[in-house]
Amino acid sequence: MSRTLLDVKNLRVAFGGKEVVHSLDFQVAPGEKVALVGESGSGKTVTALSLLRLVQNAAISGVASFSGLQPSSGMRDLLSIQEHELRGIRGRDIAMIFQEPMTALNPLFTVGEQIAEVLELKLGLARADAVVQAVQLLADTGIPEPARRAKAFPHQLSGGQRQRAMIAMALACQPRLLLADEPTTALDVTLRGQILDLLTGLQQKNGMAVLLITHDLNLVHRFADRVIVMENGHIVEQGRVAEVFANPQHSYTRRLIDSRPVRDVQETPVAAGAAPVMQARGLRVGYPTPLPGVRGWFRHGEFVAVHDAAFTIPPGHTLGVIGESGSGKSTLALAALGLQTFTGELRVAGQAWGQQQAHNRALRKVV
Repeated sequence: MSRTLLDVKNLRVAFGGKEVVHSLDFQVAPGEKVALVGESGSGKTVTALSLLRLVQNAAISGVASFSGLQPSSGMRDLLSIQEHELRGIRGRDIAMIFQEPMTALNPLFTVGEQIAEVLELKLGLARADAVVQAVQLLADTGIPEPARRAKAFPHQLSGGQRQRAMIAMALACQPRLLLADEPTTALDVTLRGQILDLLTGLQQKNGMAVLLITHDLNLVHRFADRVIVMENGHIVEQGRVAEVFANPQHSYTRRLIDSRPVRDVQETPVAAGAAPVMQARGLRVGYPTPLPGVRGWFRHGEFVAVHDAAFTIPPGHTLGVIGESGSGKSTLALAALGLQTFTGELRVAGQAWGQQQAHNRALRKVV
């Protein structure tokens, strides 16, 4: 490469004297999209977190040279600079999308406040301007009703919506390098494509490079320029995506490419007159919402997450519930388990969920 944004040499990570990442060497060029792939436990996430020294109780060695924001600043070793210098780089020049947004987001602040805080601290925006920009960033990720979602706490959003809020926060400062750890795991297929298009557009507009950590080879084939394959903490192969997919050189890479899920589901006959295991009719779940102004003193509004759902599950059968993020899938499942207040009829093994805890405990033996 004639230009290098990130140059990693001999990266090693150990916990309690046991090395889990072994002598990694790789580079990322400005504006390049590189995918780091491998099975769970191969060391992908630890590698990315180590670049920003975010791995607790880890012994990290090697060199991770990063090109500063100003051309005159040259390359800085992320693994040896002072912590206060690294704090200036985190979130501003190098941002990260974490795999588990529920643990990465602060439960005590709304998602809008958390995004606005990044803009205030890193870009010096005024509070009012940062709030407006936070709503726009949420809108850019395709989240519905961004102004309302910005006022929501993390637990009030679906898994996919929390993931989009995490992406909005990471992209707030238009970083030079984005470390994306499974950024589309909790997203539906439609939104997954939108997020990839969004990342590609920002990468082309701002010259942002992306290091994508994933196990989804279809995602790699669609998004990345180069691929780095990891196995048990070692890099076993790297190269252009088209070349590696067409002619993998390592046996592990060939196994990854050749692996395909096999659906082997046998239809279970239902005996005549067999009672359903679970049956729902007119199932409805709503959440109270505050009303603006004086009206909110006396009453509240309502957000209906599930409208008049009806389904039947015969013995030995599986019912699949699909839909976009925020469509009510998880809420429906919680209601079916008796863990969410609902109206309508829901029967399990011929019995309805009741108001008595002892009655519900008996039903939980079959749910």
